[in-house]
Amino acid sequence: MGKVTGFLEFERLEEGYEPVEKRVKNYKEFVIGLTNEQAKIQGARCMDCGTPFCNNGCPVNNIIPDFNDLVYHQDWKNAIEVLHSTNNFPDFTGRVCPAPCEAACVLNINNDPVGIKSIEHAIIDRAWQEGWVKPQPAKVKTGKKVAIVGSGPAGMAAAQQLARVGHDVTVFEKNDTIGGLLRFGIPDFKFDKSHIDRRVKQMEAEGVVFKTNTIVGELPKGSKVTNWAKETVSPEQLKQDFDAVLLAGGSEQSRDLPVPGRDLAGIHFAMEFLPQQNRVNAGGKVKDQIMATGKNVIVIGGGDTGSDCVGTSNRHGAKSVIQFELMPQPPEQENKELTWPYWPIKLRTSSSHEEGCEREFAIATKEFIGENGKVTGVKTVRVELKDGKFVEVAGSEQTLKADLVLLAMGFVNPVNTMLEGFGVEKDARGNAKASTDVGGYKTNVSGVFAAGDVRRGQSLVVWAIREGRQAAREVDAFLMGSTTLPR
Repeated sequence: MGKVTGFLEFERLEEGYEPVEKRVKNYKEFVIGLTNEQAKIQGARCMDCGTPFCNNGCPVNNIIPDFNDLVYHQDWKNAIEVLHSTNNFPDFTGRVCPAPCEAACVLNINNDPVGIKSIEHAIIDRAWQEGWVKPQPAKVKTGKKVAIVGSGPAGMAAAQQLARVGHDVTVFEKNDTIGGLLRFGIPDFKFDKSHIDRRVKQMEAEGVVFKTNTIVGELPKGSKVTNWAKETVSPEQLKQDFDAVLLAGGSEQSRDLPVPGRDLAGIHFAMEFLPQQNRVNAGGKVKDQIMATGKNVIVIGGGDTGSDCVGTSNRHGAKSVIQFELMPQPPEQENKELTWPYWPIKLRTSSSHEEGCEREFAIATKEFIGENGKVTGVKTVRVELKDGKFVEVAGSEQTLKADLVLLAMGFVNPVNTMLEGFGVEKDARGNAKASTDVGGYKTNVSGVFAAGDVRRGQSLVVWAIREGRQAAREVDAFLMGSTTLPR
C-alpha cells in the first residue's frame, strides 16, 4: 500500500495551525489541512505491513490502507467511496476524532505513525469541493416507519443508513437545531457547525424528516440540561405510530463534585458553559451568558471537555486559566513495547493548552471558598496513588484564586426519563441495557433499540457513528427479516 519504501523516505507531516495570537480572537476553525501533494506523500508512508492493525484500531473499521493507497495515486474519487463505505461522516471524524487508528499503526512501533486522520480530512474536504458528496435516496420504499430519538452522530448515522434502504425515518431532537452534543458540546473552533448543516441537507434529500424542539418523555425536575422543547411526544405514541424506535440520546448527566461550597455562584458544569457560546456564535441570544472575561478560571477535569473549556475561556479573555487533573502526570512518551497497538496513556497537549493554560496534576479539590455567595477560591490538596487509592499528601493544602470554576469531569448517564417511559431496562451505570451481540442493540422492549452514548455511556464521536450504523442494521433486520446493511 502506498509506496513500498515510502515510510523510509518520508517523515510524518502534521496539519498546521493558525498562529495563537490570531486564532484566539475568533471562534473559527484554525487547522490548516494538507495540500493534495502533502496528502500524497503521507499516503506514501502507508507500509505494506501485511496485517493492518489500524483497521481494528478504528471503531468504524475504516479501510485505511486502501484509501491511503488511492490518495498516493491521486485517485481521490475512489478514495471517498472507500471512506464512505465504512464512515457516514468523515467530515466529523476527520476533525474531532483522537485517531486511535494511528496508535494502532504498525509504523508506530518504532517510528511516527501514518497521518491517517489528516488524510481522511483531506479526502472529505476534496470530495465536498468537487461535488462528489450527493444524496443517495432509496430506489424502493419499504413502507416501514422508524423513529430515532436523538440527533447526535449515532442518531444521524442510523437515520442515514435506514433511509437509504427505503424506510421512512423521523428523527426527534429536543433542541432547536440538529446535532446533539456534536453541535452544542464541541466548540466551533474545533468543529464548525456548517459540517452538520450540509449533512442534514443531504439526509433531508434522502427522505429523513427532522423534528426539532420535541422531547420524548420528560426531563427530570430540576434538570440543568437546556431544554428548548416546545412539543412533547410520549413513548407510547412513538411505539404506536412507528414500526421501530431507536433511542440514540446522549449521556448528558454531568459528574458533580459534592464538596463544601458547591452551591456558590460561579461554579458551573462544562455543559452549561460550552453550549452557550456555540449558541451565541450561531447568532442566538443567551440570557446571563457565563463569561470568563477578566476572571481567574479553574477547570476541574483533564480530558477533552476540560480542554474545550480552556480554549473557550481564552477566547473570552480570561485573566488566568488553570486545569486540574486528579491523576498523576502521565509520561510524555509511552512505552510502545507495552502499549502498542492499544490507545496509550501519555501526556497530551491540545491546541487549547498551547493557547495559554497552567496544568496541575495529582490535585484534588477539598472545598470551594466564597464571599457574598460567590466563589473566590478553591482549596486543594496534592494526592498520591497508593494501593489503588488516592491518599492526600500531608502539608500540601493550598488555596487558589477562582472567579469561575468549570466542572469537566465527564458524564455518568442519560438525563431524560425516556428510558423509564419506554420501560427499558438499565445497566449498572444507568444506561440502556442492550447487547451488541449478533442481533443486538435490542432492549428488553420489542421494537425498541438503543445505540450511542445512551447505551455505552460517554464516548467518542467515532464510536457513536459505529453504534448508529450497527444499530441500523439490526433495526432493518428486525423490520425486514434480513438486511443488506454492513456491520
